[in-house]
Amino acid sequence: MGMIFDIQRFCMDDGPGIRTVVFMKGCPLDCVWCHNPESKSIKSQTYLDGSKTIGYESTVDQIMQVVLRDRDYYENSGGGLTLSGGEPMFQSAFSYEVLQAAKQSEIHTCMETCGYASQEAFEKILPVTDLFLFDLKAPYSTHKKLIGTDNALILSNLAFLHDSGADIILRCPIVPGLNDTDEHFNFISDVLHRAPRILDVQLMPYHNMGAVKAERLGMPYDAPNENATKVQTLSWERQLTALLSGRQK
Repeated sequence: MGMIFDIQRFCMDDGPGIRTVVFMKGCPLDCVWCHNPESKSIKSQTYLDGSKTIGYESTVDQIMQVVLRDRDYYENSGGGLTLSGGEPMFQSAFSYEVLQAAKQSEIHTCMETCGYASQEAFEKILPVTDLFLFDLKAPYSTHKKLIGTDNALILSNLAFLHDSGADIILRCPIVPGLNDTDEHFNFISDVLHRAPRILDVQLMPYHNMGAVKAERLGMPYDAPNENATKVQTLSWERQLTALLSGRQK
């Protein structure tokens, strides 16, 4: 049994093609801007007004019953199953079972991960994961302040997956006033330079959807109130592109 809090079908932003995304409970990090604050705890939670309970136990078979409904859409679009959260590696044994079941059904598998788990856990899950969406959130100097821990283990696991031949896309949340700094963009560029097999990098502009959910759960939320603007997003993309171009010369 695993603890999840949602299954969303027909998703287009969590890996290639049309996907079913399983959102898992539990996360070892404490990101200031977490957009799924209801995923931090492994336990079920209820809104303060009692209107909704978040988190329930599920079996692999129950999850696969939902996933298999859309096999034709996966085949036609190059999609499949994505595990998200929270952090799927927080329940690594259950995540392995789900991904293994999907692979046995010839469904493409993807995992969105913060990278904070033992190398042994990643080594086990690597053969049943076709693509890792690997979060890179902050540079060395501010990582512990913004994320709740340093990034040594995260970077070690990224290097392990890269050197093991995994397909990886970096996902980098950018939050105005918190990590939209020259240091952070240089850090992203350095990581990509050291890991040339990484398929792509995606900047993820901040949105404040987590604030309302945190309020309903009585949880603190210290990130900005305003979403990132299109102008900011374009500026960040240009800055990173310029850095990457400079390093390739």
